[in-house]
Amino acid sequence: MAAGLARPDIPYADGDRNRLDLFLPRGAPSGLVVFVHGGFWLRLDKSYWSHLAYGAVSCGYAVAIPSYTLCPANRISGITREIGAAIERAADLVQGPIRLIGHSAGGHLASRMVTETSPLPPHVRERIAHTISVSGLHDLRPLMKTAMNNQLNIDEEEARRESSALLHPLPGTRITCWAGAAERSEFLRQNTLLANIWKGLGAETEVVEEPDRHHFNVLDGLLDSNHPLVARLMI
Repeated sequence: MAAGLARPDIPYADGDRNRLDLFLPRGAPSGLVVFVHGGFWLRLDKSYWSHLAYGAVSCGYAVAIPSYTLCPANRISGITREIGAAIERAADLVQGPIRLIGHSAGGHLASRMVTETSPLPPHVRERIAHTISVSGLHDLRPLMKTAMNNQLNIDEEEARRESSALLHPLPGTRITCWAGAAERSEFLRQNTLLANIWKGLGAETEVVEEPDRHHFNVLDGLLDSNHPLVARLMI
């Protein structure tokens, strides 16, 4: 990465996919950004998303991008625990405030980190300054009716335990729910759902529907340190 330095494949747990890539600015980092990838908890890994670190690294932040054990080898509750371990490991490596951002299933995982049943230890929770869920899935119950649940294996208990919209946010939570205005209707519904519910529970929330963006290009703003998505992340 031209903007800084890369440290690939840092282990955070014992599984084959329990690795994160860390991208560092040239000087001392101003803090840590953790990007959690999507793929419906079923597909992809950290290698697909390295380029998206550019905007935050250009702003002086370190960026960690973890892989995690996918379903059906894992369950969503297990992925939640793995992402918690990944964030804790990255937080040990980089000082300063932590900003979380995730896309689609990763948006669910990012928001899940700032719930009262977060797997993060208190000293890491206290460092989280802002969370952005991009086209996140925050109520898992509708997924139980889809064909992909043959691999996700979500049941009623797990849906209630892992759906951020059904959980209380941590005290002091600041979250932005961001989606492309051309996103599919269910993603737009879930984007607004979490912000509305958590606002009533005391979180500081904002909903953004970015014009001319859809599910597959809404992350492009992370490539530009001057883009509103990066600017919002840094607030």
